[in-house]
Amino acid sequence: MSEISEQEFRAEAAAFLEANAERRRDVKLGWGEGSDRVNLLAEKTPEEERAEVAAAKQWKAKEFDAGFGWITGPSDHGGRGLPASYARTYEGLKSRFATPSEQPFAIGLGMVAPTILAHATEDVKQRYLRSLWRGDIVACQLFSEPVAGSDLAGLQTRAVRDGDEWLVNGQKVWTSGAQFSDIGEIICRTDPDLPKHKGLTGFVVDMKAPGVEVRPLRQMTGGASFNEVFFTDVRIPDDHRLGDVNQGWTVALTTLMNERASIGAGGAGGAGGAGGGGLTRILQLARWLGRNGDAVDRQALADLYIHLTVARYTNARGLERIKSGQLHGPEMSVAKLSLTQNYQRMAAVLSSLLGPRLTADSGEWGTYAWTELVLGVPGMRVAGGTDEVMRNIVGERVLGLPKEPAAN
Repeated sequence: MSEISEQEFRAEAAAFLEANAERRRDVKLGWGEGSDRVNLLAEKTPEEERAEVAAAKQWKAKEFDAGFGWITGPSDHGGRGLPASYARTYEGLKSRFATPSEQPFAIGLGMVAPTILAHATEDVKQRYLRSLWRGDIVACQLFSEPVAGSDLAGLQTRAVRDGDEWLVNGQKVWTSGAQFSDIGEIICRTDPDLPKHKGLTGFVVDMKAPGVEVRPLRQMTGGASFNEVFFTDVRIPDDHRLGDVNQGWTVALTTLMNERASIGAGGAGGAGGAGGGGLTRILQLARWLGRNGDAVDRQALADLYIHLTVARYTNARGLERIKSGQLHGPEMSVAKLSLTQNYQRMAAVLSSLLGPRLTADSGEWGTYAWTELVLGVPGMRVAGGTDEVMRNIVGERVLGLPKEPAAN
């Protein structure tokens, strides 16, 4: 890696962005102008989804080839090997430009790639990391199961060794992006006789392999952002194992900490949030309805503002810990819990302000549209670990309370 100063890097990054993207234009729309859609979960048609993935891949390849795809990654795996401050500089500059959404890569780069880097064989790292960061392939996470729910250690998908391969049978559920993913990180039970945390093993699985079936799940919002995935005699080479046999719990924790950092650091954890809605949009709604002077409504709005602000500071503290090179701590579980609690507060305020307008589409701009957000909140309470699991983590690891009694 050739030495480059941060000032030189900034100039290089600015030149790349100026040549390949248009500057973002901040258009301040008043009430009733533009789209009134506010959603938490992706609600796209298959055609819209394919177009988004194609645009994201094209941009990621261009970005990577110019040296900005994996700024902090190790150079022997396709990264540039620069300090985190360089990545922050680039992201700051990039925020001024209109670039394609990179949402299709959120799970692969935010959760799966760090796990591969930490636990995979060298061959698997060489095979997938560069491709993931360049956008050539997309990855999904295969953890949750219909019976186990949030009890990850209780999963039942089996992997049985067969020579140099593993034979996988079982079912996963709530898998985001499985429909367009090329590989997945899967945790399987490899020894049913060991305690449930001890008999798990992680693998990288080919999502196009024979025996893998992806079925979309329709949500009450009307969309199908998640999938159930069935595995029938799916073969995985042993060199695609993540970590040691029966040590998959450690692998899973690596992924989960990255997942909670990714989820908790965004959305309603901060004051913007809510898919472009957030507090500002709710305040506009209160004014439009003439409710901004009501004492009860004002108290509810103030309470929402306070919790959003506290969550934003908590997230900032966690991100500073990460920037300094430390591992994700339990504050990421606090961030995830704050996220869902704040969305619930939003839903309560909206229900109070809108009343019947929230359930009956009168055609009024900025009213019934909030239904999509409200119906998406229960899903957010499950994604990345349920509220109950987060409370256990906070209670045990932050407050030092005794562990929850195990079921007999």
